[in-house]
Amino acid sequence: MKHSISMIAKHRASAAAGLLLVALAACTTTPSAGVQAVPEIRPGVPAGYLQAGELPDSLALVPVVPAGDSAVYANDVAVSHAALALRDTPRWQQAISDADLSFPHAASSFSCALGLPVDEARSPALYRLLRRSFMDAALSTNAAKNKYQRVRPFMRNEQPLCTPADETALRGNGSYPSGHTAIGWMWGLVLTQVDPQHTDALLARARAFGESRLVCNVHWQSDVWQGRNMATATFARLQSNPSYQADVAAARIEVSRLHQQHAVPEHDCAAEASALSMAIQGVQ
Repeated sequence: MKHSISMIAKHRASAAAGLLLVALAACTTTPSAGVQAVPEIRPGVPAGYLQAGELPDSLALVPVVPAGDSAVYANDVAVSHAALALRDTPRWQQAISDADLSFPHAASSFSCALGLPVDEARSPALYRLLRRSFMDAALSTNAAKNKYQRVRPFMRNEQPLCTPADETALRGNGSYPSGHTAIGWMWGLVLTQVDPQHTDALLARARAFGESRLVCNVHWQSDVWQGRNMATATFARLQSNPSYQADVAAARIEVSRLHQQHAVPEHDCAAEASALSMAIQGVQ
């Protein structure tokens, strides 16, 4: 029996690691001529700014998974049920877009909030900043994910998720805390450091990015809360990292130049705003 439990634990940990590697590989791009290459931890997988020992410990920073008889879990279930009403709406389509962490797609997720296009050609330092901070945010959630192996909403309610191709991988990957939310909240915080004038819009978009995981039926609200928690802790740790600070400084110059050039996002920002205005009843 102990052997069987051990094998299951190893299988789950392997599945979690595999899902993370898929997400990390999605960050892969080929640097354009003259653009500084992003350091890699292995071919095709970019390195974050922080070493493994520098990452915040999610086991120390997030509470244990909410018990089934707790008020937090009752709220999780209520919010999850309410989010199902947004299936096949524009908010559902936005959630599908937010689920795609591949680059260059993901780099433009905050274009409307920033009021600028974001791509490697026009803002290579900002692009690099998003790719590398992605890694730090994603990795910060791993310890708790692997320990708690929380079951996801679609596995409880047996309703569709917004990215059915991901279902098998998500079944083997713990729900708590939300890695997608950590990444989105990290990007919101990073971008406010680059362009403080857009702080409100950027953090509102970061919040919506995490809430897309509720709409997708793949995370509970407490997963989202603790994803933000880990992103905030990781962002704090980045403030003493020289490479991160150098990229922030370079990205500020790029963003200032693009604003002076009156560059505009290539997204349909009106459609995005309309989709994001569709609230999830009871979300906190």
